Amino acid sequence: MRLPPGLSLTARLALLFAALTACLLITVGVVIGRAVEHHFQELDDHELVGKLTLVANLLQGADALLPLAERLSRLDDAFAGHDMVAVLLLDAEGRVLHAIQPDFFTPAQLAGKDLPAGSVPWTQGAHQVIGRAERITLQAGLEGHAGSSDGAADMTALVALDVSHHIHFLDELRRGLWLGISLAAITAALLGWLAAHRGLAPLRRVSATARQLSAQRLDERLIEEDAPAEVRELVEAFNGMLARLEASFRRLSDFSADIAHELRTPVSNLMTQTQVALTRSRSTDEYREVLASNMEEFERIARMVADMLFLAQAEDGRLPGASEAVALADEATALIEFYDALAEAQGVRIVVEGTASVRGDRLMLRRALSNLLSNALRHTPAGGTIRIGLRHDGGEAEVRIDNDGEPIPPEQIERIFDRFHRGSADRRSHGEGAGLGLAITRSIVHAHGGRIWAGSAMAAGTARGTTTFTLRLPADLSTARHTAAPHGSTLESAP
Repeated sequence: MRLPPGLSLTARLALLFAALTACLLITVGVVIGRAVEHHFQELDDHELVGKLTLVANLLQGADALLPLAERLSRLDDAFAGHDMVAVLLLDAEGRVLHAIQPDFFTPAQLAGKDLPAGSVPWTQGAHQVIGRAERITLQAGLEGHAGSSDGAADMTALVALDVSHHIHFLDELRRGLWLGISLAAITAALLGWLAAHRGLAPLRRVSATARQLSAQRLDERLIEEDAPAEVRELVEAFNGMLARLEASFRRLSDFSADIAHELRTPVSNLMTQTQVALTRSRSTDEYREVLASNMEEFERIARMVADMLFLAQAEDGRLPGASEAVALADEATALIEFYDALAEAQGVRIVVEGTASVRGDRLMLRRALSNLLSNALRHTPAGGTIRIGLRHDGGEAEVRIDNDGEPIPPEQIERIFDRFHRGSADRRSHGEGAGLGLAITRSIVHAHGGRIWAGSAMAAGTARGTTTFTLRLPADLSTARHTAAPHGSTLESAP
């Protein structure tokens, strides 16, 4: 059965319940009807056989020597009061010898037409009849009728039984069954509709919640406890989607506010310097100095835009995947050489210990390490040490970058990898970065299937603390087996 395409799920389930109930009850009704009909047929056959036996006993029994008229009179007496039974006696030539309630029989039967073997149904007037015929041999008393040479004569006894009451009962039973099936199907449809309507209530709540959603109302959640098991997964998925949307909108809102704040400073500087330069005529050197200062602000804006584009690519999963074996000790050594002059000027020592190899994009991994090392240099005081530890741990390569200095407050650790987050005002004073370096580092690490976290604590007995950034990346074990541990196992920059 093809249902209309616009039919609701509740209506579909209700119709399905009704159809299944109707099919089941129809099957039961057919079985019951057939069983009752078969039972009545057995009763009628038994009744016909018994009546034929009675007729034969009266005509062939102990009174067989009596005249036929007297025997027939006794037959009438035996069937007196049996209004539902008719008897027809025919001689060998098909002539009627005697009849009890002849209106049960058809004209053809009264004319001597033979019946097939067994019980035969027919309709005569208002009577629905079933009959059975049997041949009887009489020894004497049929004077004037054809018979055998030894005085025996044959006759046919036809007994008919009015079964109209059985037919009426079966018709009433069928009508009752059809009425009961119809009512049961309607009841099943109503109960199915109620059950489906109640069971699909969580879906309606999902729809109602979805209609109420907006950027300002993403904190709505569905109650999972009262949802049925079949719908609970949908409710959990919907709540999870709302949580992700809420987090995304919050990050987007924070990002928009932060980027507006970060761009406001260089744009304000550009506008101020340009307005000052236009207040009066200036020399060529003065204009060149203004343009050079503007160029620094433009470079700052360009770096910020490039970093934001990089993060957008990372969120879309468009960063390049693993492509080559990367020896992290070599990359750390190259970065030490790059930052050596800055570290020497600040009086900071950089130490590299151990080796580790991963598989990935060399430039991206170098950028991640560079961001961490640059961050450590900004926050390490003179005389401090930055330690870069490399090692393999099972199937992972671990990179630990420790630096001395002021510890990061616990409430800042959770947000340290967020965009534009630069901690307290004291920490922001250490540099002019836009606060995107650690966010970029995390994106690079995640793109390589790794993870990164930070920890910071006050050192015992001192006024300083230690901040540690830990990276764990899938190791390139084939390269690691061939890496000589003594070679460059400990490197450091000159303070």
